[in-house]
Amino acid sequence: MDENSLAIEFKSVSRHFGEVRAVDDVNFAVQDGEFFTMLGPSGSGKTTCLRMIAGFEQPTAGQISLYGRNVTNLPPYEREVNTVFQDYALFPHMTVGENIAYGLMVKKVPKLERQKRVAEMLELVRLPGMERRKPSQLSGGQRQRVALARALINRPKVLLLDEPLGALDLKLRQQMQVELKAIQHEVGITFIFVTHDQEEALTMSDRIAVFDMGHIVQIGSPTALYERPRTPFVAGFVGTSNILSGDTAVSITGSPQTFSVRPEKIRLVEADTAVPNGHCYADGRIQEVVYVGMHTRYTIALNGGGEMIVVEQNLETTLRDVTAVRGKTVRLVWPGAANNILENGD
Repeated sequence: MDENSLAIEFKSVSRHFGEVRAVDDVNFAVQDGEFFTMLGPSGSGKTTCLRMIAGFEQPTAGQISLYGRNVTNLPPYEREVNTVFQDYALFPHMTVGENIAYGLMVKKVPKLERQKRVAEMLELVRLPGMERRKPSQLSGGQRQRVALARALINRPKVLLLDEPLGALDLKLRQQMQVELKAIQHEVGITFIFVTHDQEEALTMSDRIAVFDMGHIVQIGSPTALYERPRTPFVAGFVGTSNILSGDTAVSITGSPQTFSVRPEKIRLVEADTAVPNGHCYADGRIQEVVYVGMHTRYTIALNGGGEMIVVEQNLETTLRDVTAVRGKTVRLVWPGAANNILENGD
């Protein structure tokens, strides 16, 4: 990466709380204008990293740079970043317009300029004409947009988003994922997004850093992380994966090396079906069937021990079709190229 275009850089950053190593020797860099997501389970260190970028936490060791400037020990108000939180943190007694303009008011920006910029922000977040409403008169999605407008009106160089969609219902969350990415494209600034939801990460991000136990275990594009996870943790956390090792791996590939294969890459066929060249297969019995509308998820107990999950789209099947196959003997077939060798698999 070109150092002149780096928005954020972590150099050997750690944050310890007594004996707890919340973040342990983390290194990464975020390009200017990138939508960068920190993904991981609770307690993995992603939110602590975000708080250190914001200045709410101080590193125990290491250096944090913002556009080449060392901000490691600077207070939050001296950093050109703003944060959007999950709970919105809007002032209930203020109108929407007053909430959005609050940062400008603190900076003593003239009233006419404040009104102009509030109107621009409301257009940006698809809430034109709502400046006189109170937060209590808005839906959850609208309140989230107001929080976003309030953070963007100060024109930060980096916008930090701490699980901002976590309080929304599924349909609204999916809608806001698309809108957030569109807004980021429109304003052109760096977004750093924290989530434990892998679908959110895959939907919006240019790159994703996967966290586990205070470390980054893999950084890459959504496609790279999904198609070529490096470790069993990444394979299992970013989507669903079949992870095969030991005798089961030997029976399929001839090698005990641990590998993963995604459930949607596998076809279920009759038990005696011939296997094409370049394909892998395993035989077993359908143990469980879960019908979820667009697709059906099958759990297969393998003849050699262990189990695999297969996901098939419901192009022509019905609920009666899929549940009737429970207990059936089948063959699982997939391209050998779909196998992904994993590190630290033993």
